[in-house]
Amino acid sequence: MRQVSLRADANPLLTRINPEHGPKLAALPCEVVWATTWMDDANECIAPLIGLRQLAVVVWPEPVDTDEQDERDGLHWKTRALVEWAAGRPFVWVDDEITDTDRAWVAAHHSGHALLHRVDARLGMTDSDYAALDLWLRQPSGSEEIGQPAR
Repeated sequence: MRQVSLRADANPLLTRINPEHGPKLAALPCEVVWATTWMDDANECIAPLIGLRQLAVVVWPEPVDTDEQDERDGLHWKTRALVEWAAGRPFVWVDDEITDTDRAWVAAHHSGHALLHRVDARLGMTDSDYAALDLWLRQPSGSEEIGQPAR
């Protein structure tokens, strides 16, 4: 695997990235999509660190009035945009901030299958997380075209 050196002024979060995640993400039976605030920068800054090619990116809309109400109600700011992006297709969302509020909202507003998988921010993605994603993705209900947003 290609080693990428970080400049001294690089974002300190980049030093926490595990290069083993690239092959594990690439091995999942789905299209992996960046759904991160890094947006297109994820392809320039994160993908090379983990050996991934350029990925599609979820482009976040400008904040709207519903964002404030969603925040008060406990809905993650990404939830509505990801459901809109999925457009009824099955999808997996992996994040360390997913709550039961997000799961309930997706269940009520998304016509396709969806897995909202919360990871521990202190650990990041573990082998058991990858196993859970792989199992869900291989279920008959998940056999349609699936996009799996990365965090």
